[in-house]
Amino acid sequence: MTHVVTEHPYFGVFVLFALTSIAFPATLWAARFVSRKLARLDTERLKLSIYECGPEVTKQPNTISAQFYLIALLFILFDVEIIFMFPWAIDFKLLGWFGFVEMMLFILLLTVGFVYAWKKGALEWHSIK
Repeated sequence: MTHVVTEHPYFGVFVLFALTSIAFPATLWAARFVSRKLARLDTERLKLSIYECGPEVTKQPNTISAQFYLIALLFILFDVEIIFMFPWAIDFKLLGWFGFVEMMLFILLLTVGFVYAWKKGALEWHSIK
């Protein structure tokens, strides 16, 4: 009867789950224990001083340009669209001419979007004055 349990298809998953639920907290505990034993417990004036070098930090307004977000958005957009080309490349022979024409239309649409963004100046980095 003991062979029935080990032949279950999810027995290996259960074993890994059980080992992980034991090993993960044990690793966390060991890391905490070792770090507390190795850490210096004395408080120094240098330890309590400002961490960053240079003059003291003063409050400054947020000057991140919206152009940064626009370029990041365009990068993600074109990057995700390029990922759609991989399944097409794998099944290129299976899709035939229909798949080829579809991908050329897709690339044309990407090109139109890229040219539009380029003409609008979305890819130019404007300095803040």
